[in-house]
Amino acid sequence: MKVIAPRLPTHVTAASGGPSARLPDEIVAEQRKRLEVFIAVAGCVWAFGAFMDGVVFPRTIGAVVPLPELRIEIVAIVTSLALFLHVHYRKHAPEAGGLLFMLLNAAGIALINTWAHNPTLESMGHLSWTTFVILASSAIMPSTPRRTLVACMLAASLEPLGVWFAHLRGAPVPGIGATLALSMPNYISALVATVPSQVFHSLGRKLREAQALGSYQLVELLGRGGMGEVWQAKHRWLARHAAIKLVRPEVLGAGAGADATMVLRRFEREAQATASLNSPHSIRLFDFGVTDEGSFYYVMELLTGRNLESLVRDFGPLSADRAVYLLRQVCHSLAEAHARGLVHRDIKPANIYVCRMALDFDFVKVLDFGLVKLRRGDTMDTMLTADQTTTGTPAYMAPEMILGQGDVDRRADVYSVGCVAYYLLTGELVFPSSTPMQTLVDHVHTRPVPPSERTELPIPPAIEELVLACLEKSPEMRPQNAEELLQRLEAFHARVEWTGAMAQRWWKTHLPELSGPLPSIDSHTRSAALLDTV
Repeated sequence: MKVIAPRLPTHVTAASGGPSARLPDEIVAEQRKRLEVFIAVAGCVWAFGAFMDGVVFPRTIGAVVPLPELRIEIVAIVTSLALFLHVHYRKHAPEAGGLLFMLLNAAGIALINTWAHNPTLESMGHLSWTTFVILASSAIMPSTPRRTLVACMLAASLEPLGVWFAHLRGAPVPGIGATLALSMPNYISALVATVPSQVFHSLGRKLREAQALGSYQLVELLGRGGMGEVWQAKHRWLARHAAIKLVRPEVLGAGAGADATMVLRRFEREAQATASLNSPHSIRLFDFGVTDEGSFYYVMELLTGRNLESLVRDFGPLSADRAVYLLRQVCHSLAEAHARGLVHRDIKPANIYVCRMALDFDFVKVLDFGLVKLRRGDTMDTMLTADQTTTGTPAYMAPEMILGQGDVDRRADVYSVGCVAYYLLTGELVFPSSTPMQTLVDHVHTRPVPPSERTELPIPPAIEELVLACLEKSPEMRPQNAEELLQRLEAFHARVEWTGAMAQRWWKTHLPELSGPLPSIDSHTRSAALLDTV
């Protein structure tokens, strides 16, 4: 995907040389698997040959196989087993391992043909197994074309070299011309072996180009959903990993007949507004752009932690003091957004990430500001909503969003925060209906059951009252924005006990893999990522 957004840096591809000239990690990982299979098959072939030469032939046709040949076959079996275990358990790079294994097999064949047996015109007049080894190795484990050519030419030269050593021992051998002529299939196969290598590296360059977005290189697909995909990415020059969210064009209203230029301008305007958010509890937006295929994308910080949906699902409802501790941070993010005229419109547990951020635990990040509405004067310019569609999650949608009554404002976010609070305190949805349609109907008409009646955990009356106030059907009856809700939560915070130290102890007990010592700058650890942001 070559970037066409004008503000992004020049696209860098594998053709520019440097580290990107190697095969992509995806191809290398697949080669390692094929190398294991190839080594296992070759070891079985050597074992079969040793069994036939040492057991079957002497007992059936009375043929006596030279002892040196049996020794070579046994050494080949042991070597194959050792290399298989090394590749399987040490994850050895297949490029180096594949070429080495090819040379070892070619050496074993050359020793049998020129040392265990005297090389004669009759014995060398058939196609050597070296030809098959070269061709199979190049097809299964391609390296760079240059390395492949050098290694294959060396493998093809081992038998002529063995003939020369046999001549030095005084054995009768064919002349130089005859030896080279008989070895010609090996050299031809060495030249042919560079073709798969060139094809793989061409595919590798195309794959890297397809995985490049601006200054970032896509590394691993983390999740896929209704809006698009989320990838783990790495900056080309900085020691920084990121999460890149690819948004499907139709989600942005860029379907058939849409004015692409207008959609692009709207996308840029909304992304710039999102990037202007300074709250530490809002997801940081590093970059954005559009691909050749028309997919819009955001480059965001990569987070280590869990979203609230999976946190409650795996560990149960939260205590009231911890829920207030997290909700305060959510409201801190939304309060700034509301002050800047932004309405999130999709607040839900899956879009709230609880992180280990440096030395802090239970650090909240609000995600998916790509669904915001941006108020401009007296009009509301919708970004990620196509005409005649409703954007949001049924279990957390405000009644006015469901009914489409006028402009959706900040109070819709307050309602969604109330739904999130209810989920944190009880581990259940406000309206756990069997169908999305019934859920929408309940949000519009049904009074919620007080959360204290759906959990055994104690909930202070003042907190329950605030949650129910957020869930009022009429926007006028709710807190009017996130800042007002934050102020009321701050009053509770002075009376609750949850602290950063308590959060750290909880993480060390329940998520020890995410709460260990911070990695050094030079290490390359894989962070837990935004798996639920699509």
